[in-house]
Amino acid sequence: MGTGFPARLSRRMSVDLMLILSCQDLSRGFDRDPLFEEISFELHAGERVGLVGPNGCGKSTLMKILASQDKPDTGSVRLHAGARLGFLTQHHDITPGKTLMEEAREALKPLYEAQEEMIAAAEALAHATGDEHDALAQKYDRLHEAMRHHDAFEIDHRVEKVMEGLNFAPEDYDRPVETFSGGQISRLMLAKLLLAAPDVLLLDEPSNHLDIPTTRWLEGWLASQPEAMLIVSHDRVFLDRVATRIFEMGNQRIESYPGNFTDYWKLRKERHEMALKAWESQNEYLQKQEDYIRRVNYGQLHKQAASRQKQIDKIERLEKPVLVDAPRMHFGEVSRAGDVVIDCERLAKAYGPLKLFDRLTFQLQRGKRLGIAGPNGSGKTTLLRILLGEEKADSGIARVGHQVEIGYFDQHLSLLDLSATAVRAAWPPGQPDMTEQRMRDLLGRFGIAGQEVEQTVKNLSGGQKSRIALARLVARGVNLLILDEPTNHLDLWACEALEDALLGFDGTVIVVSHDRWFLNRVADQTLVLDGNGRIEVVYGNFEMYERLVDSRAKAAAEALGKKTVQQTVKSNSPASTTPTKKKWKYPFKKVEEIEAGISVTEDRIEELEAELVNPEVYKDGLKVKAVQVELDGQKERLAELYEHWEEMMERSGGG
Repeated sequence: MGTGFPARLSRRMSVDLMLILSCQDLSRGFDRDPLFEEISFELHAGERVGLVGPNGCGKSTLMKILASQDKPDTGSVRLHAGARLGFLTQHHDITPGKTLMEEAREALKPLYEAQEEMIAAAEALAHATGDEHDALAQKYDRLHEAMRHHDAFEIDHRVEKVMEGLNFAPEDYDRPVETFSGGQISRLMLAKLLLAAPDVLLLDEPSNHLDIPTTRWLEGWLASQPEAMLIVSHDRVFLDRVATRIFEMGNQRIESYPGNFTDYWKLRKERHEMALKAWESQNEYLQKQEDYIRRVNYGQLHKQAASRQKQIDKIERLEKPVLVDAPRMHFGEVSRAGDVVIDCERLAKAYGPLKLFDRLTFQLQRGKRLGIAGPNGSGKTTLLRILLGEEKADSGIARVGHQVEIGYFDQHLSLLDLSATAVRAAWPPGQPDMTEQRMRDLLGRFGIAGQEVEQTVKNLSGGQKSRIALARLVARGVNLLILDEPTNHLDLWACEALEDALLGFDGTVIVVSHDRWFLNRVADQTLVLDGNGRIEVVYGNFEMYERLVDSRAKAAAEALGKKTVQQTVKSNSPASTTPTKKKWKYPFKKVEEIEAGISVTEDRIEELEAELVNPEVYKDGLKVKAVQVELDGQKERLAELYEHWEEMMERSGGG
């Protein structure tokens, strides 16, 4: 057509799942044992495949090979003729001097150019005659049809929708791109790739720089798109909501599993058990045959022995299956703290006009595990620093309980001595009874063994450093673990091992995390910061919080729908053409009286919320239920009081 439009193969092929990418016998190594050998797989249009595997198994290398940024030692990659492939990398290719929106629109440059070309054709058509008019009319029709086919008439809306979804504010649109942080530029690169919508999307850790609300938006967007996708991710909830198939890399090979992450995690263990039984059965059979051959080989039955030897020589030997696994982390016994480990009362913190939290009240009982979640910059780490005594609150009190010994895991791992060996970095200060062998055994529980123990920390991977930092806390014997993003550098297997270790920990845990799967498994109490100064205390995990939010949104939508229907019926009735006096919902009352009622109700809500974290109430299920019922009633009353107040303000203003 001569429009410069990119082909959109996936939208045509997704119906019948045509093959769009295939790999045959790929191998790759770097002057050592191969990362992977002779792996083969296919990717069809519309499939969303999650690629998982231990750190260092070659996932990123495979993605680079598929994107033609690296070459395999053996094997080939074939992309469907005419298909486009897009790769989300950590490399930031931006043009200084452009605004954020100008850079984002580069992803749809052919559409914008065609839009300008169609406008020019329409203007020329208005003044053309004869053959020139006919040629311009045909050109305009072609461009118009191409624009319609690519949904290009709402192109600006599409760009703004993606930018808003990835948490860019309208006031950011005209800022030069070079003024944004590295994390923001990563989000911009993701936005451009989503807008370009290539037929194959290669996404390497796409949620790395995203908070939970933005990640949820991305999950919904990807799940609604027709393109084929291969996604490397450690985010198990993300894979659960997006993936339709899982590839597991490990032991130099790749294995395919149908379904999402939950399906894969269950099926991999079942497959391993079946393969292990098959290997054991074959091994037992071969041993029996070999024993028989040895016994009769030199006797009268040597011919039968030779015949059996030929038979078993033809059998293809099964390899003993190896399940990708992680070390069995555990924290050991700790000293007993008091019943109340943390007691916060009306805690507040702000930086200038930015209010992080206000009147935060909660208690953390011994043995409980508190999860803290919220958007970037909402104050999660600041709250931890206040609890650690490293920062002061603006008002309120944060008390640490009796005989509480705190161990802190810093997400930046700045507490580790990078110049020390692994064993010395984990060695607890002031414990003369600790021995070299005990420290080696402890590090072994966290997967640091052999030569790694004597390696300098700065030369180790992020995952290894994280596990050394965790081992260091165990060596100190602390009974309150405060962990800031402990899963950042851990693979899926190490994450599960840490979760199991925390579930078996005798002490108390406070953990800040963006990993929803981790929070759902570990936390039995959750604080959620919304980034606007509000915090919600939930007596359950993060999934319970999401259910509460969804149920509130559903109730609000239903209420709005009923109100809209009532207004529509009223406006369509014959009487609606006659002016009528407005009917008020509430009786007349002085604004000051309503405001006094609001104040009393808000105070009672605070009292009830404090009661919910009172040990005497918290331990009594019936009391908790009674307090919760009254709390719900008071919140409903508060909503009515505000509605009454708004009505009185309208009436006093002559409404």
